[in-house]
Amino acid sequence: MAGIKDVAAAAGVSVATVSRVLNGHPSVSAEARARVMGAVAELEYRPNAVARSLRTDQTHTLGLVISDVLNPYFTELARSVEEEARALGYSVIIGNADERPELQDHHVRNLLDRRIDGLLVSPTDGGSPLMLDAVRAGTPMVFVDRWIPGVDVPVVRADGRGAVRDLVAHLHGLGHRRLAIIAGPAATTTGSERVEAFRAALAEYGLHLPDAYTGQGDFQAESGRRVTEGFLDLPEPPEVVFAADNLMALGALDAVRARGLRVPDDIALAAFDDIPWFVHTDPPVTAIAQPTGELGRAAVRALVDRIEGRTPRSVTLPARLVVRRSCGAPAPPTLSPSPVQRSTS
Repeated sequence: MAGIKDVAAAAGVSVATVSRVLNGHPSVSAEARARVMGAVAELEYRPNAVARSLRTDQTHTLGLVISDVLNPYFTELARSVEEEARALGYSVIIGNADERPELQDHHVRNLLDRRIDGLLVSPTDGGSPLMLDAVRAGTPMVFVDRWIPGVDVPVVRADGRGAVRDLVAHLHGLGHRRLAIIAGPAATTTGSERVEAFRAALAEYGLHLPDAYTGQGDFQAESGRRVTEGFLDLPEPPEVVFAADNLMALGALDAVRARGLRVPDDIALAAFDDIPWFVHTDPPVTAIAQPTGELGRAAVRALVDRIEGRTPRSVTLPARLVVRRSCGAPAPPTLSPSPVQRSTS
């Protein structure tokens, strides 16, 4: 494998001149620059990224810590982050927190030790001291999907409140009055926000959300199964179960089928976070869809703005309701997504 000395010899220049060319230094003549680049191409020389980062104090690497790599929502988010980062000249190292705060901090610590240029995080809880210290130390950071209230970091997320209102209106129009929710962890912003949005939407129709119809999940399928079994054991089970994420919805569907019941004949089901699988279940599941790909791309752009000295902006995009057949009605024609909404932070 060719080294920088081989390039210098082939181009008839010094090693220092090769280094200046590769780092974009303006003091090199056009003729010398052309000879160096010709030698680089001929020898197929690749600069050592680690050594170069020590000179430039940049690695062109971003860190991404996601909450659960098995969740299709976060898998799609990670893919869009990687694609946008690559388009902007950055690589991405991904850490999976598995919805565990201690594992999240393990990945954050390792990524910071690797001298990443910036960090994208979907926090698993509301107050990691390690992340707060990193923010105070000036580490470029953007929160995506979830956030830590009170921390001055750009946030890229979806606003699901309007879509939750649309869901409750849809369910009310079908005659459903006993509506239950499988909530996500209260320590996460998405967990608490979705419950409050659901409660507020019910109140608009004069409906109450009793404690018995509020089940505590953890964004994992097993918790959806467990909570739904509890709902089905009630003297008066709910008519609808709304799962606050897709994996809990799949767990809920398993619990319903295990009892020999059918959706929506015996109980209706809806979910937050649409996934491709929901089209293929029987029946297809009504869900709230987030603009996942655009969230990932917007998060990368905000982080790169911060890294490169520009002022990053928080971005809020609307989620939308996708009506299928799991609540007892045929799906209407697909509606166009709402316009993008942006806020400044």
